[in-house]
Amino acid sequence: MQINSSFDGGNIEVVDLSDARNPKVRIRKDNESDFLQWFYFRLTDRRGAQVAVDIVNAGEVTYAGGFEGYRAVASYDRETWFRVDTSFDGKVMTLSHTLEQDSIYFAYFAPFSMERHADLIASVAEAPNIRLEVLGETLDGQTMDLLTIGTPGEDRKPCWVIGRQHPGETMAEWWMEGFLARMTDPHDPVVRALLEKTVFYVVPNMNPDGSRRGHLRTNAKGANLNREWETPSMERSPEVFLVRRRMHETGLKFCLDVHGDEALPYNFIAGFNGIPSMTEAQISLYRDFREKLAEISPDFQTKFGYPETPPGKASLAMCTNYTAETFGSLSMTLEQPFKDTIDTPDELYGWSPERCGRLAWSCIDTIYAVVDRL
Repeated sequence: MQINSSFDGGNIEVVDLSDARNPKVRIRKDNESDFLQWFYFRLTDRRGAQVAVDIVNAGEVTYAGGFEGYRAVASYDRETWFRVDTSFDGKVMTLSHTLEQDSIYFAYFAPFSMERHADLIASVAEAPNIRLEVLGETLDGQTMDLLTIGTPGEDRKPCWVIGRQHPGETMAEWWMEGFLARMTDPHDPVVRALLEKTVFYVVPNMNPDGSRRGHLRTNAKGANLNREWETPSMERSPEVFLVRRRMHETGLKFCLDVHGDEALPYNFIAGFNGIPSMTEAQISLYRDFREKLAEISPDFQTKFGYPETPPGKASLAMCTNYTAETFGSLSMTLEQPFKDTIDTPDELYGWSPERCGRLAWSCIDTIYAVVDRL
């Protein structure tokens, strides 16, 4: 048996391979940080082998509750990701499977590599209504890609959509792939009508360095980007610094920050409750957006989510709060599950890349429904 994670987005450390049927591994921390939870590795053995992989430090991860009621994903071809038997006793998590091929990949959620990101950017940049701009470079020297969809102008409302501030939340970029597929379809009537009133600024991956390094939550410097929005710097958080600067140049009427949540088996939206300047118009639009999305998509709900922040207590270091306060905009954080949706489960695939993309389509319909109020 051989276990390896020395590839784009990989994360695991081998502890003991002496028992080929029950290997023991551990998750590696983010660089210069105590965050750990993302795993992605390849196991090679003979087909037909029954393996039970113990992740021995699963009880020490950042969000241990995320492993309760959770099933890991696996793939033979890195295209189709299915759920496998997973148990967690509070300390050790065990992934059990009988190999149908000589090697298999296991991961926390379907990975979205930087190579796939490059393919995504290259494919959508060919669309006639898209402009690709490089805002600058990350600490590891990767590009910060910004896609502008539509034609900027005084009669166009600037809308920002960003994803994957936390690199291990790969469902955010799967959502982006679906979002961009529809937004670049010249025959889609909703998109065509939407772009008559808006221009979209899209950052599909806010954290390229953490993505390639196999991090859960931070960039190359160990910075949690969604706590950097009040005072970003090129030395610690160039990703936020560059995007925030561009936001101030374009203006902003709408901002959707796409994430994933470890513990809750739901899709939900978190808002900007608690910002100092919150208005009734903002909060009314926020509530109406959530209700409309729940009406359009059975995979989305409004009953479960994060508790509301008390008045005046919102952290402006977070993207949603910062943009809502600074621009008076409708700003929201979309959360998707690492687990399956409890109300609309899929036994084989769970919450999957395909469902992420379909939720993005529903979000486009919802933006169109409220665009005149932005």
